[in-house]
Amino acid sequence: MTKYTLFATTPKAMEDILATELAQLGAENIHPKLAGVSFTGDLELAYRVCLWSRIANRVFLPLSSFAVTSKEDLYNAVKKINWFEHFKPDDTFAVSFSAKNSEVINNSHFGSLVVKDAIVDQMRAKFQKRPNIELNRPTIKINVHLSHEEAQLSLDLSGESLHKRGYRAANVQAPIKENLAAAMLLRSGWPEIAKKGGSLIDPMCGSGTLLLEAAMIAADYAPGLLRSYYGFLGWKKHDNQCWQNLIHDAEQRKQNGLKNMPVIAGFDQSRRTIATAFIHVENAGFNDKIHVEKRDILDAKPADSWPAGLVICNPPYGERLGDDEEIAHLYLKFGEVLKTQFKQWQASLIISNPEMGFRLGIRSQKPITLFNGALECKLLRLNIEEKSFFIPKTKSQQERIDRVTQQQSITTEDSPAAEMFANRLKKNWKKMRKWAKQQQVQCYRLYDADLPEYAVAIDVYQGEQLWINVQEYEAPKTIASHKANERLAALLAEIPRVLDVDSSQVFLKIRRKQKNNEQYEKLDTQANFHIIEENHCKFLVNFEDHLDTGLFLDHRPIRQLIQQQAKGKDFLNLFAYTGTASVSAALGDAKSTTTLDMSNTYLEWTKNNFNLNKLTGQHQIIRADSSSWLAQQAQETQKTQYDLIFMNPPTFSNSKRMENVFDIQRDHVVLIQQALTLLTAQGVLYFSTNFKKFKLDKEQLSSSIIEDISAATIPADFSRNPKIHYCWKIQNA
Repeated sequence: MTKYTLFATTPKAMEDILATELAQLGAENIHPKLAGVSFTGDLELAYRVCLWSRIANRVFLPLSSFAVTSKEDLYNAVKKINWFEHFKPDDTFAVSFSAKNSEVINNSHFGSLVVKDAIVDQMRAKFQKRPNIELNRPTIKINVHLSHEEAQLSLDLSGESLHKRGYRAANVQAPIKENLAAAMLLRSGWPEIAKKGGSLIDPMCGSGTLLLEAAMIAADYAPGLLRSYYGFLGWKKHDNQCWQNLIHDAEQRKQNGLKNMPVIAGFDQSRRTIATAFIHVENAGFNDKIHVEKRDILDAKPADSWPAGLVICNPPYGERLGDDEEIAHLYLKFGEVLKTQFKQWQASLIISNPEMGFRLGIRSQKPITLFNGALECKLLRLNIEEKSFFIPKTKSQQERIDRVTQQQSITTEDSPAAEMFANRLKKNWKKMRKWAKQQQVQCYRLYDADLPEYAVAIDVYQGEQLWINVQEYEAPKTIASHKANERLAALLAEIPRVLDVDSSQVFLKIRRKQKNNEQYEKLDTQANFHIIEENHCKFLVNFEDHLDTGLFLDHRPIRQLIQQQAKGKDFLNLFAYTGTASVSAALGDAKSTTTLDMSNTYLEWTKNNFNLNKLTGQHQIIRADSSSWLAQQAQETQKTQYDLIFMNPPTFSNSKRMENVFDIQRDHVVLIQQALTLLTAQGVLYFSTNFKKFKLDKEQLSSSIIEDISAATIPADFSRNPKIHYCWKIQNA
């Protein structure tokens, strides 16, 4: 058979695992690269990788490489390829296009259109007939990657991502993709444990992803065996006999493997997710091979007859929505369960916040870096034995504040550095007061860690009186706690003096690093609300009960933009928080507003904001998980259409009120695509996120018109932190 140069893609940090897997499958000339591995092999090997790879996303067969210095270069190079060798004019095709560091073509949608036109024009000229575009399972799929001025054009043999095994219910999204789950299992030594008859338990199994991947590995079950679609099946050079031989061999290996399965069991406290796991187990053909039941984490333990093996799970991350102390407590409980119920077992778990790993009280081996979407995570591997146990230490936020309060006698006389802070605050106060008056802004950021020694954000709120909201960024471990306390005490002493306010008007909160959504954390129940104004809107703010006040100051330009564009339009506000964008639209004479959030607290806050502004008319407030609601609305045959949509989703959420775990990096494409189905022809979607590592997947959204307006929506008072949020204007093409 002909030898081909092939390229398999994989998530970042999994390249070495994929390279090892490819070598086991028979690949040659293996070279790991960023997010993929190049290798050589014949067509049978390419098919085998598509069928058997547990780690790859896609398998590309390069057809041509060429220089691109203009769009004409791209068009002509694509048109030179004899496309009739690959598919017929009455077939369908799709094009994915990506560009990196290209000054010629940096818009993926435009690039894909050029490629499409070249193929269609060639076919039409030869056969007076053109193939049609089909995004969902086309006859063949073509990939073009442009780096600087060098383009590589390939056939996507996989057709769609190989992590889609074929057993998952269409409407269920997993918190981790199947190939990441497989990587966790391989890095944890599960193949060796399974061969020795060891058991596997996932005590937080969710919809069963880790269970199914573990079972497939133990049963020698090809991960692609359930799939009905591959990109090569409609390719004219497809060798069907070769493919059928591989399928037959895989079926035989599966049947043999199923005869000698180890114990695999999963527990979860949610009846709904357990029901979903049952469906997936049945779809994959593991009915009597995987044990699944509703059980709380505190009750997780193996049956006496189950041999020791591996405990593995994907627990809630420290960056997900919810009470941070509750998540920390979960890890403490899980650590105790491991110590008491799973001695002599091994354990693995993937975490985003290393601090949470210490809560387990069990020393781990060297952590392994993996990526869940764009989120960098660590795979912890633990030997559950007494010599690895230790007592985790915790520190409550209130204790921290109490210690600081006791030290507030420190002044600038005690600390020259505090005098530097006072001088900087005076300088900012003089400048920002003038700016705020000119711009008619009443609430703004005055100071944002201008001096590294005083790492706080200070916001000014001007209502019936002046309030100062101070958010301390948690000090790095290199700073001794007593020194951090001294600095904070000096800062709290200087703020009332410099800004001429009573200390009772200064509020302090601690904003820990990498806790992107702690605005939802409940801190107190004082329910003291105050009224402020912004662009003729009145909003209620609260300085005591939550980390955030009910008003995201960095979104001030976005709210103003919505207010200016809302006249006569139907406005939809998803993940609405306290509904401030809806109030802005309503006061901009929107024809109607629809506001969604799943928190009763914030919906009540939204209603009070509407009442405060004496707004009446077509203003609907709905309690719902915005992502589930949006998915349902997108499937309706007669959809309600909106002229203006605003979305500012959380970074991560595993709230009990949501049907699935939400990950902004993983889920944003589907979220945006569904929102676009509800958008009128000339409508506009504003999509914003505060996730600093976020990357918009323009390739998958290439059929839309996308404009990055982040810089234009960062207000002057947040100029020191240009990554406070990202924002895009998106329209249907």
